[in-house]
Amino acid sequence: MGVLVNGEWRVDEVFPKDASGSFVRPDTAFRNWVTPDGAAGPTGEGGFAAEAGRYHLYVSLACPWAHRTLILRKLKGLEGMIGVSVVNWLMREDGWTFAPGRGVVGDPVRGAQKLYELYVASRPRYTGRVSVPILFDKTRGEIVSNESADIIRMFNSAFDAIGAASGDYYPADLRAEIDAINARIYATVNNGVYRSGFASTQPAYEAAATALFETLDMLEARLARQRFLFGDRLTEADWRLFPTLLRFDPVYVGLFKCNLRRIADYPHLSRYLRELRGWPGIEETVDLFHIKHHYYESLRFINPTGIVPLGPAGSE
Repeated sequence: MGVLVNGEWRVDEVFPKDASGSFVRPDTAFRNWVTPDGAAGPTGEGGFAAEAGRYHLYVSLACPWAHRTLILRKLKGLEGMIGVSVVNWLMREDGWTFAPGRGVVGDPVRGAQKLYELYVASRPRYTGRVSVPILFDKTRGEIVSNESADIIRMFNSAFDAIGAASGDYYPADLRAEIDAINARIYATVNNGVYRSGFASTQPAYEAAATALFETLDMLEARLARQRFLFGDRLTEADWRLFPTLLRFDPVYVGLFKCNLRRIADYPHLSRYLRELRGWPGIEETVDLFHIKHHYYESLRFINPTGIVPLGPAGSE
């Protein structure tokens, strides 16, 4: 693992913490938007019009943030418009790389061997973490966005006029409610598992784990009454939650000490997880080998031996 400082790669295994020992996730640095006509989006600058073949997506199959972008790419039928590259599951001193391995898809755009090369190509004196996903503009030769929440909204609607599949996962009449539940799920579940696993003090860990399970309990009660988070309507909120639930029992319960309960102990969350995983096309985006081997082999400051557990049953 490492970080770029003024465009130079430095090996660094220290994750940012605050004074209490709580993990603090850095803000994403590239926040431009692809829009139907190239007008500026909610953040960043304009000039990124929706065009088939212009953009390329870089992901890790292990990363839950990248997983959500693969899901929306699949649901919206964008595979023929937006190519994809997949990094190796093992993230060590060079960060994410395209080292040959199971499921790795190299970089056809710039021939990068390491993901940080794309950051430096976009911003030569970039300082910060090098993360996935990346949406890259082949025409301008730069990163459009490395913020997964923005990328899934681009995929949801920006390409509709040029042949994307039907479906609106951020409908106007539900946006305020979607934003509200997204905010809680992000803080306490999506990022909450990391705040539990990367905490460096007991109080920081207990605060994060307590908030995590309070939200899971709330979600269990909500799903006892309805099929999805918003009744029978499948929205981006469901697809933002799904990648974390999928990784919970195989990884977060053990490695991140999120062990008050498993998802398997929640009947309604379990039913919901099974249904989302069984949704047409979604299983193609799931790779439990990458998921388990990435977390257990890469995060040696938590798992020094790098041993990957056999279970739970049904996971590779």
